[in-house]
Amino acid sequence: MSTQEAEPLISCDKADESSVYQKRRSGVVSDASIPSSPEIVRAKKIIIPDISISDDDSDLFSDAGEDVPDHKISNTDTIIHLLKGNIGPGILALPDAIKNSGLVVGNIGLVVMATICVHCMHMLVNTSQELCRRTNLPFLTYSDVAETCFATSSSSRLRAFASTARTVIDVFLCITQLGFCCVYFVFISQNLQQIFDHYYGEINYHIYMAIILIPMLFLVSIRNLKYLSPVSMLANILQFIGLGIIFFYVFQDLPCTWDRKPFASIGQLPLFFGTAIYAFEGIGVVLPLENQMKTSADMKGWNGVLNTSMVIVSCLYIAVAFFGYLKYGDSVAGSITLNLPVNEL
Repeated sequence: MSTQEAEPLISCDKADESSVYQKRRSGVVSDASIPSSPEIVRAKKIIIPDISISDDDSDLFSDAGEDVPDHKISNTDTIIHLLKGNIGPGILALPDAIKNSGLVVGNIGLVVMATICVHCMHMLVNTSQELCRRTNLPFLTYSDVAETCFATSSSSRLRAFASTARTVIDVFLCITQLGFCCVYFVFISQNLQQIFDHYYGEINYHIYMAIILIPMLFLVSIRNLKYLSPVSMLANILQFIGLGIIFFYVFQDLPCTWDRKPFASIGQLPLFFGTAIYAFEGIGVVLPLENQMKTSADMKGWNGVLNTSMVIVSCLYIAVAFFGYLKYGDSVAGSITLNLPVNEL
């Protein structure tokens, strides 16, 4: 048995992405035929399962298998998308999370959770890039990463669960993203209701949900992240304007920190963790963005795209949580926007 036969995985060469893509479309990642399920042959040579290319993935390549430069996003575009993917309604609920943990415990907890979240994002990116290098594939989706990890395991028991791992990841991704998106609809409709009810009378907020459904359907129809960059930039600008307005009201007549409780009861901590975990919702966009970057290596590093974006996000989270609870105390609402004066808008 030669060393080459015993090698479980194959190194990747960036210059061969076109041929790799053609192999991937035909279910081949090496000179050997690739079966539809993982298995072991003699000399413990691991065969990678066939990973099909979806329509979204095929948009990254032309019919000839060559990269389409216009469909790749720059580092700036990636930061814009990461900021938009992480800063959502969850940041406005963080003062309420601090109410359920206390000023000291809550802010320390947010720092710890932000560190763990960023570490997990780096683990995901590193695993994806390493598996791409070993399997000669240009990119891997979430489910691809899970299936390939199991398929290339040295344990035959784990290899048998490769297809199951793909299914589990897809199901949980759908559940989490569906939950996040539902909260967006409720958040926007309730805030619109608060404003318009003050000026035009009471209207059921379900009507507002039906109204915002129309533009949302147009947005989700855009399948290429390059075309979504201007929309994400506009969303980020509006978000920062909104946060600026919140800080304008929050910084007025701030009480002393000792007027707020430093600790809460243990029974309230699950509510804190639930809200804080929801706020760190952006891990679902990491791999899709990394797959469409012009230089995916820039995602990593201490001053890379991922760390730069997440430091900004974490600082905003902690600032809104700390000053929001410091201002309103136990009277803070589930969304801090509901504490703002309506008659001044």
